[in-house]
Amino acid sequence: MKTEIMLTELQYKAVRSSGAGGQNVNKVSSKVVLSFDLKQSKGLTDDEKVRLQHKIATKLTQDSLLIITSEEERSQFKNRIIAIKKLIKCLEDGLKIPKAL
Repeated sequence: MKTEIMLTELQYKAVRSSGAGGQNVNKVSSKVVLSFDLKQSKGLTDDEKVRLQHKIATKLTQDSLLIITSEEERSQFKNRIIAIKKLIKCLEDGLKIPKAL
C-alpha cells in the first residue's frame, strides 16, 4: 500500500453538517465526504485490491467506491484530516493477514 499515491487519488466533497453548531449550522459546509475508488487506485497492488474487496465488502458501493464521512469538528479542514485517518485505518485493517495458529 503506497499511501502517498493514494492520497492524490482521493475526492472530497463538503456538505452541510447536521446537528448542533450554533449560528453557522445552516451556512457553513463543514461535513466532509471522502470517496476512494478501490478498483482504479494505483497505490494498491492487485492482490491488495482483491483482499480489500473481500474484507471490506460491506463498506464498498457497487462500483467499489469506499465512502468515508466526518462531521465531528466544526472545521472542514479538521474533518478532512479525520476522514483521511479513518480511510487509512480502514485499509490497513482490511489488509492485515491473520496469524496462523
